[in-house]
Amino acid sequence: MEERLQKLMAQAGLGSRRACEELIASGRVVVNGKRAELGQKADPAIDRILVDGVPLKAPEVHQYVALYKPRNVLTTVEAPDPRPTVRDLVPLPGTLYPVGRLDVDSEGLVLLTNDGDLANRLTHPRYEHEKEYKVLVARRPDETQLETWRRGVVLEDGHRTLPAEVIFLSTFGQGAWLKVILREGRKRQIREVGSMIGLPVVRIIRVRIGTLHLGNLKPGDWRKLTPSEISELRGDFSPVARPKRSISRQRKQITRPPSLKGSKRPPSYGKAGARRPVSNKTKPPSKR
Repeated sequence: MEERLQKLMAQAGLGSRRACEELIASGRVVVNGKRAELGQKADPAIDRILVDGVPLKAPEVHQYVALYKPRNVLTTVEAPDPRPTVRDLVPLPGTLYPVGRLDVDSEGLVLLTNDGDLANRLTHPRYEHEKEYKVLVARRPDETQLETWRRGVVLEDGHRTLPAEVIFLSTFGQGAWLKVILREGRKRQIREVGSMIGLPVVRIIRVRIGTLHLGNLKPGDWRKLTPSEISELRGDFSPVARPKRSISRQRKQITRPPSLKGSKRPPSYGKAGARRPVSNKTKPPSKR
């Protein structure tokens, strides 16, 4: 049965469909002795498909892993330098690659899989899946700064960020913890927005990707997803699956940052260094 090349390649564990499209566009894919083109279809039972001169493998059994990426670990499979990667932290056989990105100086939830279809759906902008972060800023924000962040900010490259949910959580020293929920994923977006509105970002912890929660994983810990978690992820990405909350409704949900003396302790997320699998019995916290 004929399928688009990028789909066949993704099913074989070569990356997301978008990544496989880049392989095709760069001339690294050959079908029956001829350079493949974007949009081309093929039947793996009949056609000879080569990627970098290597025959396309049969589809792998899909694997799904949730990892707490510590700081200073690269969200990639192969590093250009001696720094560790997320793949180094998950000693499972077979192909696994991270879905999306998380900056090297950020930490938290990273999903690794060889399911190219799922990776494509979770990373394609048109699905606008949510990603939730706990963000420590160096200063206590006022309502004007929070409202500016919620409405969207024009970045240095001219891109205007989508409306975001930004909720004040607690003070911490001279700064504060915020909950930030995004429906897009531009490189270093949270840090750039914080800098532009006068709230330098000190720490970023990703705690949720779509329906998948970080739970009680500690830095370096990983676990396989449960069947129910996989099903929820697969069912959470119809384009614009839920209506966006209006800005006026977001305002009602926001607690105005108080002017408090002293400080509160930040949420505890464990210490870096542990690199061990966690039982699948670990359940993510319930949604609120």
